[in-house]
Amino acid sequence: MSGGGMESINNSRGGGGGGEMKRCGFQMPLHYPRYTRAEYEVMAEWKLDCLLAQYGLHPHVSGDVEHKRKFAMGAFLWTY
Repeated sequence: MSGGGMESINNSRGGGGGGEMKRCGFQMPLHYPRYTRAEYEVMAEWKLDCLLAQYGLHPHVSGDVEHKRKFAMGAFLWTY
């Protein structure tokens, strides 16, 4: 029974069997957005849409571009 357990773990993760790892639909980006308030205030709507979608927030935001800007600033800007 030497190594049998590790082999099954590796295969379930896609390692060793030549198979690909399955991915879920959403993966959190590694970096937090670092835009300033001024940058959010002039950001184009398409860029806001992409940014919000990248963080899985696109289904929750609808409305005009000003609403999206306020939502993005509330979600990503931290006051000290």
